[in-house]
Amino acid sequence: MASPVVYDVNVLVQAALGPRSQFTAWPVLPPTTDNPPADCLGVVNDCREFGLWLSPHILDNTSRVLRRAGFSTSAVSQYLEVLGEIAVASDGGVVEPDRTVHDCPDHEDNLILDLAADVGALIIVSDDTDLTSMSPWRATPILRPAEFATRVDAMRRARRR
Repeated sequence: MASPVVYDVNVLVQAALGPRSQFTAWPVLPPTTDNPPADCLGVVNDCREFGLWLSPHILDNTSRVLRRAGFSTSAVSQYLEVLGEIAVASDGGVVEPDRTVHDCPDHEDNLILDLAADVGALIIVSDDTDLTSMSPWRATPILRPAEFATRVDAMRRARRR
């Protein structure tokens, strides 16, 4: 069974906007690439160790930011569909978590934490300083994308030996 992981909106947006952002062929680690958020999606797309959990809030905000960045409605729809497929295939899913967390001053960040609490996330991946400064949150590490990708890369390389 895959360990639950939650990616913040910024990770999903950066994966789509950064280099190597073909969202039909995510990187396979090892090795890591020059787009750590895309590497993170590659990790869950492999369906090995981690199951990606998403919420309607995460998907809505990802859509909003990508449309503002110039993505067409059809490209955003395709990306969200791919994210949903990755979540389900990786033993994660899309759920509407209960509103229980009020630990962070930023309301949006509390919605990420709600999802992590609801699914029992092993790790939260975010580039948001408000979140990363809380790590570990309730014993759950909050890692930046490069750190998460590097750790998974090292873990997979060690297994190959």
